Amino acid sequence: MRKDPNLYADVLKEMILEESIDAVIPTGDGNAEYLSQHREELQTLVRYELPCHDDFLKGYDKRRLMALCEEKGYPHPYTIDLSASDLRSIEVRGFPYPAMLKPDCTTGGRGMTKITSYEELVSSYPGLHEKYGEYHLQQFIEPGGRQVKVQLYVDGEGNLLQSSVIRKRRWYPVEGGSCSCAVSEEAPEMVTICHQILKDIHWAGFADFDLIEDPRTNRLLIMEMNPRVPACIKGAMAAGMDWGEIIVNGYLDLPQKEYAYRTGVVTRHLGFEALWFLHSGERWSKDQHWFRFFGKDIHYQDMSDWTDPLPFLFGSFRNIRKVFLHR
Repeated sequence: MRKDPNLYADVLKEMILEESIDAVIPTGDGNAEYLSQHREELQTLVRYELPCHDDFLKGYDKRRLMALCEEKGYPHPYTIDLSASDLRSIEVRGFPYPAMLKPDCTTGGRGMTKITSYEELVSSYPGLHEKYGEYHLQQFIEPGGRQVKVQLYVDGEGNLLQSSVIRKRRWYPVEGGSCSCAVSEEAPEMVTICHQILKDIHWAGFADFDLIEDPRTNRLLIMEMNPRVPACIKGAMAAGMDWGEIIVNGYLDLPQKEYAYRTGVVTRHLGFEALWFLHSGERWSKDQHWFRFFGKDIHYQDMSDWTDPLPFLFGSFRNIRKVFLHR
């Protein structure tokens, strides 16, 4: 899509018309942004819900989201906009290092770098800026706190139709990465805050927030917002939230159903779990419950159940191939 947007547009339109597709759900950031940019044209062909591109960037652009949180007083890490700051300024020199150097718009953690000193910032920033664009400098959150994801669907008027919360129990890489094990939870205060953010930026449709707890204060902080359905959403679906039905009903203006959301439901990604076990120093900890593979509240993200192993086998092969091709 990024290599040839015109070809992507032609293929997408042709597919929608030939297959008589009623609704499309973006599963990638680039797809979501494209649908937002071409909303007026594409919504004459197919149903979906996203804000206009300017409002889209108010949430997707991490720096702009942090600026909103600062303005409104929502919990977030201390952040400096480097596009508006001189690297020699007192504010940048006196920033509490270590810190995270983050691109404003990126996916999958690309371009994010932990720096330990002002000197490292000065030496690293020019090359990173050239490759990934505008950056911001953000407080580094020490490990040890919870990592939580909040999913919401709001209609065009900003009304919250549905929400769910899952907590990452483990992730890979172990320093911070994709979720390998998650458990369903409740966090009504953070759902309220995330909903208010969506109203502030005039969002419409689905959104997924990443939050990290600062272990010094035990406070969950807003880190970023994903404009598409994340891979780990299966954890919320296993707990009772049929997000596919929720989103399509929202797109088609159908009545929303009531769902019995259960807390304590575990969802594991076997591939990432194996990598976590190989690299984590906590692999033998009883608190991790890593060896619990069966139970009515244990589900798997990379396969439906043990009688259908092919998605796991082919998905793992694809992931291994991706790792070696990107070395």
